Amino acid sequence: MAAGAGLRLGEVVPKAFVRVGPRTLLEHAAARLEPAVRDLVVVAPSSHVALAQELLSSATVVSGGPTRQESVSCGLAALPADVDLVLVHDAARSFVPPEVVERVVAALRGGADAAVPVVPVTDTIREQQAPGVLGATLDRTRLVAVQTPQGFLKDVLIEAHRAAQPGNACDDASLVEQLGVKVVGVPGSELAFKITRPVDLVLARSVAAS
Repeated sequence: MAAGAGLRLGEVVPKAFVRVGPRTLLEHAAARLEPAVRDLVVVAPSSHVALAQELLSSATVVSGGPTRQESVSCGLAALPADVDLVLVHDAARSFVPPEVVERVVAALRGGADAAVPVVPVTDTIREQQAPGVLGATLDRTRLVAVQTPQGFLKDVLIEAHRAAQPGNACDDASLVEQLGVKVVGVPGSELAFKITRPVDLVLARSVAAS
């Protein structure tokens, strides 16, 4: 998934095409998926389809839609017919370790219909009832942050998108859960952080240089 503009990053190009070292974030993300995947489908902004194809010549590149939900549907439509398992990954999580990808795939091959990487929440989390008005403090020992790639049986994910109401679902796991499908969590990694703001680029450049 590389179709977002990434306005909060403050760069002049869409987020996935920002360079960290000699590679774009898109290329970093693809390199970490390569050991586990056979077919790579990149969903890019219509303005950057040609560039994405140039960067990843072996990938299938398609234009995304106005929302993430629609962009994932565009990617699903481009999958080869013989695909059984699908990983949906954000180019913004460019440095996910390959072993996290392998854990997601292993969970699917082990019988799960859907699997996502998760990491413990370390901050104190509170409800906000209104701006400046705090509610209950949540028990962080029961909370996890969800990362990507999220993995699914292809038929399950396609059905979830067909059944979904038009909108912009926060992730694909939430859509398959609406079908009553159980989503399994596997250990994620702090290196699978999401690059959203300028400070995240500082961390990304440090990771890329290490």
